[in-house]
Amino acid sequence: MRPIQFVILLVALGAAAAAGMLALRLAAPRPSVQQASAPAAPVMKTEDVLVAAKDIGLGSAIDGGAVTWKTWPASGLSDGYITRTQRPDAVTELAGYLVRIPMSTGEPVKESKLVRSDRGFLSAVLPAGMRAVAVRVNAASTAGGFVLPEDRVDVILIRQAGAGEATSETILQNIRVLAIDQTVEQAGGEKSASVVAQDTATLELTPEQSELVVQAQQIGTIALALRSIRDQDADPVEHRKPSGVNMVKFGVTSRVTTRAAE
Repeated sequence: MRPIQFVILLVALGAAAAAGMLALRLAAPRPSVQQASAPAAPVMKTEDVLVAAKDIGLGSAIDGGAVTWKTWPASGLSDGYITRTQRPDAVTELAGYLVRIPMSTGEPVKESKLVRSDRGFLSAVLPAGMRAVAVRVNAASTAGGFVLPEDRVDVILIRQAGAGEATSETILQNIRVLAIDQTVEQAGGEKSASVVAQDTATLELTPEQSELVVQAQQIGTIALALRSIRDQDADPVEHRKPSGVNMVKFGVTSRVTTRAAE
Protein backbone atom coordinates (compact mmCIF):
# COMPACT_ATOMS: atom_id res chain seq x y z
CA MET A 1 0.00 0.00 0.00
CA ARG A 2 1.36 3.30 -0.95
CA PRO A 3 1.93 5.86 1.83
CA ILE A 4 -0.62 8.26 0.41
CA GLN A 5 -3.26 5.56 0.40
CA PHE A 6 -2.44 4.65 3.99
CA VAL A 7 -2.89 8.27 5.10
CA ILE A 8 -6.22 8.52 3.31
CA LEU A 9 -7.36 5.31 5.01
CA LEU A 10 -6.42 6.62 8.45
CA VAL A 11 -8.27 9.88 7.83
CA ALA A 12 -11.35 7.97 6.69
CA LEU A 13 -11.26 5.70 9.75
CA GLY A 14 -10.87 8.70 12.06
CA ALA A 15 -13.79 10.49 10.42
CA ALA A 16 -15.95 7.38 10.76
CA ALA A 17 -15.03 7.01 14.43
CA ALA A 18 -15.84 10.67 15.09
CA ALA A 19 -19.17 10.34 13.30
CA GLY A 20 -20.04 7.25 15.33
CA MET A 21 -19.23 8.96 18.62
CA LEU A 22 -21.32 12.00 17.61
CA ALA A 23 -24.24 9.73 16.72
CA LEU A 24 -24.01 7.97 20.10
CA ARG A 25 -24.06 11.27 21.95
CA LEU A 26 -27.08 12.51 20.01
CA ALA A 27 -28.96 9.27 20.63
CA ALA A 28 -28.33 9.30 24.39
CA PRO A 29 -31.40 10.46 26.46
CA ARG A 30 -31.15 14.01 27.68
CA PRO A 31 -31.66 14.65 31.37
CA SER A 32 -35.22 15.91 31.99
CA VAL A 33 -35.59 19.52 33.05
CA GLN A 34 -37.77 19.93 36.15
CA GLN A 35 -40.31 22.72 35.54
CA ALA A 36 -41.56 24.60 38.55
CA SER A 37 -45.25 23.77 39.09
CA ALA A 38 -47.73 26.62 39.62
CA PRO A 39 -48.91 27.01 43.21
CA ALA A 40 -52.26 25.29 43.86
CA ALA A 41 -55.26 27.60 44.11
CA PRO A 42 -56.51 27.96 47.68
CA VAL A 43 -59.59 25.83 48.43
CA MET A 44 -62.66 28.01 49.15
CA LYS A 45 -64.38 27.02 52.37
CA THR A 46 -68.12 26.48 52.01
CA GLU A 47 -71.12 25.68 54.19
CA ASP A 48 -74.53 24.21 53.38
CA VAL A 49 -77.09 26.96 54.06
CA LEU A 50 -80.87 26.51 54.25
CA VAL A 51 -82.53 28.56 51.49
CA ALA A 52 -85.99 28.96 49.99
CA ALA A 53 -86.49 26.39 47.23
CA LYS A 54 -89.21 28.59 45.70
CA ASP A 55 -90.91 31.91 46.32
CA ILE A 56 -92.60 31.63 49.73
CA GLY A 57 -95.37 34.11 50.45
CA LEU A 58 -96.58 35.67 53.66
CA GLY A 59 -98.45 33.16 55.82
CA SER A 60 -97.27 30.11 53.88
CA ALA A 61 -96.34 26.99 55.85
CA ILE A 62 -92.83 25.57 55.59
CA ASP A 63 -92.70 22.02 54.23
CA GLY A 64 -90.08 19.75 52.68
CA GLY A 65 -90.55 21.29 49.23
CA ALA A 66 -90.31 24.89 50.41
CA VAL A 67 -86.68 24.87 51.59
CA THR A 68 -83.45 23.15 50.57
CA TRP A 69 -79.73 23.11 51.33
CA LYS A 70 -77.41 25.17 49.13
CA THR A 71 -73.62 25.41 49.12
CA TRP A 72 -72.61 28.86 50.33
CA PRO A 73 -69.18 30.54 50.68
CA ALA A 74 -68.18 30.49 54.33
CA SER A 75 -66.97 34.08 53.97
CA GLY A 76 -70.49 35.13 52.93
CA LEU A 77 -72.30 33.76 55.98
CA SER A 78 -74.34 36.27 57.98
CA ASP A 79 -75.87 36.15 61.43
CA GLY A 80 -79.09 34.18 61.43
CA TYR A 81 -78.25 31.89 58.51
CA ILE A 82 -79.15 28.27 59.25
CA THR A 83 -76.27 25.91 58.38
CA ARG A 84 -76.29 22.13 58.08
CA THR A 85 -73.26 21.95 60.39
CA GLN A 86 -75.13 23.63 63.25
CA ARG A 87 -78.65 22.32 62.52
CA PRO A 88 -78.57 19.20 60.33
CA ASP A 89 -82.27 18.50 61.01
CA ALA A 90 -83.47 22.05 60.33
CA VAL A 91 -85.78 21.03 57.46
CA THR A 92 -87.67 18.70 59.79
CA GLU A 93 -87.53 21.05 62.78
CA LEU A 94 -89.01 24.00 60.86
CA ALA A 95 -91.78 22.01 59.15
CA GLY A 96 -95.13 23.68 59.81
CA TYR A 97 -93.68 27.08 60.70
CA LEU A 98 -95.40 30.05 59.06
CA VAL A 99 -93.63 32.70 57.02
CA ARG A 100 -93.93 36.20 58.48
CA ILE A 101 -91.63 37.85 55.92
CA PRO A 102 -91.91 36.73 52.25
CA MET A 103 -88.81 35.04 50.79
CA SER A 104 -87.62 34.68 47.19
CA THR A 105 -86.12 31.58 45.59
CA GLY A 106 -82.55 31.03 46.81
CA GLU A 107 -82.86 33.48 49.70
CA PRO A 108 -81.32 32.22 52.96
CA VAL A 109 -83.90 31.24 55.55
CA LYS A 110 -83.68 32.99 58.92
CA GLU A 111 -85.72 31.91 61.90
CA SER A 112 -86.60 35.57 62.47
CA LYS A 113 -88.65 35.37 59.24
CA LEU A 114 -90.73 32.50 60.63
CA VAL A 115 -93.23 32.01 63.42
CA ARG A 116 -94.51 28.84 65.01
CA SER A 117 -97.95 27.86 63.81
CA ASP A 118 -99.24 27.50 67.38
CA ARG A 119 -98.58 31.17 68.11
CA GLY A 120 -100.46 34.26 66.99
CA PHE A 121 -99.47 34.83 63.38
CA LEU A 122 -100.86 38.32 62.94
CA SER A 123 -99.14 39.58 66.08
CA ALA A 124 -95.85 38.28 64.67
CA VAL A 125 -96.38 40.11 61.39
CA LEU A 126 -97.07 43.45 63.08
CA PRO A 127 -94.10 45.83 63.44
CA ALA A 128 -93.28 46.96 66.96
CA GLY A 129 -95.61 49.69 68.20
CA MET A 130 -98.31 49.05 65.61
CA ARG A 131 -101.84 47.69 66.08
CA ALA A 132 -104.14 45.53 63.94
CA VAL A 133 -107.68 46.94 63.75
CA ALA A 134 -110.56 45.33 61.85
CA VAL A 135 -113.10 47.53 60.09
CA ARG A 136 -116.43 46.54 58.60
CA VAL A 137 -116.35 46.63 54.80
CA ASN A 138 -118.13 45.28 51.76
CA ALA A 139 -117.31 45.07 48.07
CA ALA A 140 -118.68 48.56 47.43
CA SER A 141 -116.50 50.11 50.14
CA THR A 142 -113.28 48.31 49.11
CA ALA A 143 -112.81 49.41 45.49
CA GLY A 144 -115.30 46.86 44.22
CA GLY A 145 -113.69 44.05 46.19
CA PHE A 146 -110.23 44.54 44.68
CA VAL A 147 -108.54 45.68 47.90
CA LEU A 148 -106.28 42.80 48.89
CA PRO A 149 -103.76 42.04 51.66
CA GLU A 150 -100.54 44.11 51.46
CA ASP A 151 -102.29 46.86 49.48
CA ARG A 152 -102.17 50.47 50.68
CA VAL A 153 -105.38 52.43 51.12
CA ASP A 154 -106.78 55.74 52.28
CA VAL A 155 -109.45 55.47 54.97
CA ILE A 156 -112.57 57.54 54.26
CA LEU A 157 -115.37 58.22 56.72
CA ILE A 158 -118.87 58.59 55.25
CA ARG A 159 -121.70 59.79 57.49
CA GLN A 160 -125.13 61.33 57.33
CA ALA A 161 -125.08 65.10 57.70
CA GLY A 162 -128.81 65.69 57.58
CA ALA A 163 -131.99 64.58 55.86
CA GLY A 164 -130.89 62.84 52.68
CA GLU A 165 -127.40 64.34 52.88
CA ALA A 166 -124.06 62.65 53.42
CA THR A 167 -120.54 63.94 53.81
CA SER A 168 -117.19 62.24 53.57
CA GLU A 169 -113.64 62.99 54.61
CA THR A 170 -110.32 61.20 54.39
CA ILE A 171 -109.18 60.51 57.94
CA LEU A 172 -106.05 58.41 57.25
CA GLN A 173 -103.76 57.97 54.25
CA ASN A 174 -101.43 55.26 52.95
CA ILE A 175 -102.50 52.58 55.41
CA ARG A 176 -101.31 49.00 55.00
CA VAL A 177 -103.97 46.29 54.68
CA LEU A 178 -102.91 43.28 56.75
CA ALA A 179 -105.78 40.96 55.90
CA ILE A 180 -109.15 40.75 54.21
CA ASP A 181 -111.49 38.67 56.37
CA GLN A 182 -109.05 35.95 57.56
CA THR A 183 -106.85 35.90 54.47
CA VAL A 184 -103.37 37.40 54.76
CA GLU A 185 -102.25 36.65 51.20
CA GLN A 186 -103.74 35.91 47.80
CA ALA A 187 -103.60 32.39 46.45
CA GLY A 188 -100.20 31.78 44.89
CA GLY A 189 -98.87 35.01 46.37
CA GLU A 190 -100.10 37.08 43.41
CA LYS A 191 -102.80 39.66 43.02
CA SER A 192 -105.99 38.05 41.82
CA ALA A 193 -108.25 39.65 39.26
CA SER A 194 -111.37 38.11 40.75
CA VAL A 195 -113.66 39.96 43.12
CA VAL A 196 -113.52 38.63 46.68
CA ALA A 197 -116.49 38.76 49.03
CA GLN A 198 -115.39 40.87 51.98
CA ASP A 199 -116.81 41.53 55.43
CA THR A 200 -113.80 42.90 57.34
CA ALA A 201 -110.46 44.46 56.52
CA THR A 202 -107.66 44.42 59.07
CA LEU A 203 -105.49 47.55 58.97
CA GLU A 204 -102.04 48.26 60.40
CA LEU A 205 -102.37 51.39 62.56
CA THR A 206 -100.61 53.33 65.27
CA PRO A 207 -102.37 53.41 68.66
CA GLU A 208 -103.70 56.92 67.94
CA GLN A 209 -104.93 55.92 64.49
CA SER A 210 -106.61 52.88 66.04
CA GLU A 211 -108.67 55.08 68.36
CA LEU A 212 -109.64 57.34 65.47
CA VAL A 213 -110.85 54.45 63.30
CA VAL A 214 -112.85 52.92 66.16
CA GLN A 215 -114.53 56.29 66.78
CA ALA A 216 -115.17 56.76 63.07
CA GLN A 217 -116.98 53.42 62.86
CA GLN A 218 -119.37 54.59 65.58
CA ILE A 219 -120.08 57.79 63.65
CA GLY A 220 -120.56 56.46 60.14
CA THR A 221 -119.36 54.04 57.49
CA ILE A 222 -115.74 53.33 56.59
CA ALA A 223 -114.65 53.06 52.96
CA LEU A 224 -111.18 52.15 51.71
CA ALA A 225 -109.72 53.89 48.66
CA LEU A 226 -107.09 51.75 46.93
CA ARG A 227 -103.80 53.52 46.26
CA SER A 228 -101.60 52.92 43.21
CA ILE A 229 -98.59 50.73 43.87
CA ARG A 230 -96.47 53.55 42.41
CA ASP A 231 -97.64 55.88 45.20
CA GLN A 232 -96.74 53.60 48.07
CA ASP A 233 -92.98 54.13 48.22
CA ALA A 234 -93.12 57.78 47.21
CA ASP A 235 -95.59 58.68 49.94
CA PRO A 236 -94.76 56.68 53.06
CA VAL A 237 -97.25 56.67 55.89
CA GLU A 238 -96.58 59.33 58.47
CA HIS A 239 -97.19 58.28 62.05
CA ARG A 240 -98.47 61.66 63.05
CA LYS A 241 -101.18 62.14 65.61
CA PRO A 242 -104.62 62.16 63.96
CA SER A 243 -106.58 65.32 64.54
CA GLY A 244 -109.98 63.64 64.82
CA VAL A 245 -113.18 63.76 62.79
CA ASN A 246 -116.11 66.12 62.53
CA MET A 247 -119.46 64.88 63.85
CA VAL A 248 -122.80 66.50 63.07
CA LYS A 249 -125.59 65.88 65.58
CA PHE A 250 -128.91 67.74 65.65
CA GLY A 251 -127.45 70.26 63.21
CA VAL A 252 -124.47 71.02 65.47
CA THR A 253 -120.96 70.19 64.23
CA SER A 254 -118.44 69.04 66.80
CA ARG A 255 -114.92 67.69 66.57
CA VAL A 256 -114.29 64.18 67.89
CA THR A 257 -110.63 63.62 68.76
CA THR A 258 -108.53 60.90 70.27
CA ARG A 259 -106.93 61.36 73.65
CA ALA A 260 -103.53 61.72 72.02
CA ALA A 261 -104.76 64.59 69.85
CA GLU A 262 -106.24 66.53 72.71
